[in-house]
Formats: sequence, C-alpha cells, structure tokens
Amino acid sequence: MFGFMFTGKWIERSKGLERYPWRKCSDFIPRMGVGREVSISLDGVRDKNIMQLKKLNIALFPVRYNDKYYADALASGEFTKLAYYSDICVGAIACRLEKKEGGGQVRVYIMTLGVLAPYRGLGIGTKLLNHVLDLCSKQNISEVYLHVQTNNEDAINFYKNFGFEITETIHNYYTNITPPDCFVLTRHTLPSPMKK
Repeated sequence: MFGFMFTGKWIERSKGLERYPWRKCSDFIPRMGVGREVSISLDGVRDKNIMQLKKLNIALFPVRYNDKYYADALASGEFTKLAYYSDICVGAIACRLEKKEGGGQVRVYIMTLGVLAPYRGLGIGTKLLNHVLDLCSKQNISEVYLHVQTNNEDAINFYKNFGFEITETIHNYYTNITPPDCFVLTRHTLPSPMKK
C-alpha cells in the first residue's frame, strides 16, 4: 500500500485490500501493527520535558511565548499536559490558575491548546480539554476561559461544543498577527457532587 499527498488529501492505492480509494490524511497516521489500537496518552509537563511544549508551540502558534508562560504552565501542575499518539508528542494544553477578582476562588485560563495538523480529528484535543474540565469539576473550580482569534472558526466551534460561550470581544489584543482581535470564551463548570 502506498499513498501521496494531493491538495491536502491522501490518495491511497492498495493491492488486494478492501479499502476506499480516497481517504483523509488522518487515516494515514501510522498504526502499530494490524488490528492493534494506537493509544492516546497524557503526561504532565516538567522541567525535563518542557522543551517538548516549546517545540509544539513553535510549530502550532503564530505567537512566541515568554518565560512567564512556561513558568505558569509548570506551576499549574495537572492542568498542563502533553498528548502522545503512539509515544509521539503531538499536542498539549497549557493552563494558568488565577484568583478571581474580589474573592479567593480560583479560575482556569487556558493559555494554549493545540494538536499538530496531521493528528487533528482523532480526539486528542477533546481528551486534553476534557482532562482540564474534569479537574475543574473535581476541584470545584467553576470558571474556565480563554482567548481565541476572531477568525479562528474551527477553534470557536470546538469550544462551543464543550459549552463555552463568547463573553467578550477585545480589539487589538494580538500584535503582529491579523486580525488582531479576539473573543473571550468562557465556560462555567459544575462542581462534582459532595461525597458523604
């Protein structure tokens, strides 16, 4: 079996295999043997693997992040994760824990969530976001928010599927990228039931 890239889609030719001749790029991510499922796993970010997060961010985002971003990611503990697809680092979520104004409650700011393009559509971003939302519920954190560039319709729709709502528009939020405006997307989480 072999394939080649043509206008963003893979064309597959196979000998003796019952397959559709036209497949998405994500169908061609290497599998670990016939019939064996490939696992998606999450791992914490530590000093020893922070370079993986830095390399992912360079590949994924048009913004360069400073040392404070990485310090906040490390400080957030379980709220920042790397995603692995068959032991290949392909995505990450990085969060910052913030005190809410006027009170002692904590909220979570999603600084970044990204998955390398060939691995999108496999549930990796969903697994990363669900991990953070589950942690919020378990720790009774009621608010999660993030900024999304106003023209990033895929991201906006992704977050809306998880109950996020556009709560604000900030003009000229970004520098050096067009458009410079962003939406603030917010989700209020429900705390997990109290154990008796």
